[in-house]
Amino acid sequence: MSERVIIGRDLCNSSDISKTLSDAIGKGFEFVCVPLVHPRFKREFFNSETALKERFLPLTRSDLTLISQEWNSNVVGKISPWIDLDSKIEHVRLNSEKAFHEEVNYAQHLALSCIMIDLKKRNCLNLAKNVLQHISNKLTPTIWIRVPLVSRSRNMNLFGDEDLTEETEDPWDRWNTLHLTCSTSKRIRLALELTADLPDTEGILRWTGEPVNALIIPTSVFILNKANYPVLSSVHQKVVQKFMALNVQIIITGYHRHSVVSFNTYLQYIQHLKSKMPAPTPIEEHSKGFEDYLQDPLQPLMDNLESGTYEVFEKDPIKYKLYQEAIYHAISDRVTADEADTRETVVMVVGAGRGPLVTASLIAAKRARRIIKVYAIEKNKNALVTLRNLAADDEMWRGRVTVISSDMRTWEATEKADILVSELLGSFGDNELSPECLDGAQRFLKNDGISIPESYTSYLCPLSSPKLFAASSSASLPFKHPQSGLETPYVVRLLNVNLLDKPKPLFTFHHPNHQKPIDNTRYKSVSFRSPKKSTIHGFAGYFFSTLYKDIYLSTVPESHSEGMFSWFPMFLPIRQPVVVEENGTISVTFWRCQSPRDVWYEWCLTEPVNLGIHNPQGNAYKIGL
Repeated sequence: MSERVIIGRDLCNSSDISKTLSDAIGKGFEFVCVPLVHPRFKREFFNSETALKERFLPLTRSDLTLISQEWNSNVVGKISPWIDLDSKIEHVRLNSEKAFHEEVNYAQHLALSCIMIDLKKRNCLNLAKNVLQHISNKLTPTIWIRVPLVSRSRNMNLFGDEDLTEETEDPWDRWNTLHLTCSTSKRIRLALELTADLPDTEGILRWTGEPVNALIIPTSVFILNKANYPVLSSVHQKVVQKFMALNVQIIITGYHRHSVVSFNTYLQYIQHLKSKMPAPTPIEEHSKGFEDYLQDPLQPLMDNLESGTYEVFEKDPIKYKLYQEAIYHAISDRVTADEADTRETVVMVVGAGRGPLVTASLIAAKRARRIIKVYAIEKNKNALVTLRNLAADDEMWRGRVTVISSDMRTWEATEKADILVSELLGSFGDNELSPECLDGAQRFLKNDGISIPESYTSYLCPLSSPKLFAASSSASLPFKHPQSGLETPYVVRLLNVNLLDKPKPLFTFHHPNHQKPIDNTRYKSVSFRSPKKSTIHGFAGYFFSTLYKDIYLSTVPESHSEGMFSWFPMFLPIRQPVVVEENGTISVTFWRCQSPRDVWYEWCLTEPVNLGIHNPQGNAYKIGL
């Protein structure tokens, strides 16, 4: 991976910030983290004599020491470590509040892009209240909350003095308390500090679902290799690279511990780790820029797809190979080798789009040495232009493909099909109404005919992602109720998320559907178990589809079709974040509902708390028939 990572330098203080910044940039760092005010300047606001003396002293260095662009782009301001907004001593708390507002206001004056606060206590409600007060002002910088991966039971403060003020409980609990109290604000981010001791795998994964902006790496966690070069242990390397995959910035903190090399050796090593990361997978390459970006699911029955949308799907290197393989085996099984020259197989591609499945069918027939006749049925009149041009001009298509302009549910076929081929699957399997479409089309499939796909199952699992929750809660849906954004499914390339359990199957559909009468409504409850105390923000949706026999398409992480990128997962949010305890049960009930005009999902989290039914009667989201 060739992209460089942005690296900053964290300092306990700076007597000459202009020189400090110049030196850091000269060594290859792109920003510095420095205290806004000298850490030992403990102001007194309520002792009148002391306050009077301090009133005439400068609070800190002048804003003239740097130009505005440098303050904004190259400096992260750190709030004084002695400030304790949740002190049990009233005088300390009140004094801390005054100092906190003074420093944040000065950061606003400097137009800093972000400030950093060290979070040492789980009891941080007053800190959260004061932070929330400031972030309601758009001029306030983004706030980075500094939290270690594991607790530092005996920590050394900035000047080497022993500091026993940090609590030893789970740091994630501290962070989660503050973030939930601040309503999961997008302007509060994490600066996560790497520690010598590391959490277990589930503990690391839990942090990957949080809004981590920066990973702080102390020089104390580096070890010397055989060449006396500072490196990270193999376990620490994997953790750092896991967060690099989330596009975090890196901050080097601590003094120069390995004097045999220059300080910027730490920086060079971090860039080396970045360069050693695996090359992007096809899905990572294809989805670049769309990570954690909420998109409305397609509704191809109601809306005609645009040319660009077809083009994106047609670039998938895997999907059509698997379809071609399935069609090849279906044709070969349908017609024996003895009948190959005399028996014609009728293949109907329903929802043909711009024809990739038609081409896949023709290639499969050529490979199988079988005779086929293909019908391409499509309702999108714009896509029909492409199909008719191919039927007239393409040598493979000419004379073998009949293009039909019709909705598959209403078309009256002149003959019946041996094989019915479709690509009507959505991110959640049935959410683009494949069941309703194929049930309508199966009347022109022979009694012993084959449907490709022959079945598909939606999968579900709970996830934690403050980022997706914040995006959903701020989604504006016209003519809908205020919380409709949290009752609407989205298609999203999941990145900054933590899946709390393995996905489990939800709804299954088979084709052809021999049920009488046909009923595509569904109702099912599913339970999961969270390995760590976590916060639930919603559910991830996937699908597994059997095309023919043992040939399948899957977006389920454990069985994902390697290299396939046609579908991003679905995200189904819940109305509010819910904390689940370690090894706690998460239960949810899902319904697939239907009216003569629409299909919609309803869902209800029932454990650890009951949040009520989401999207009742499809009042936030429906799929039009």
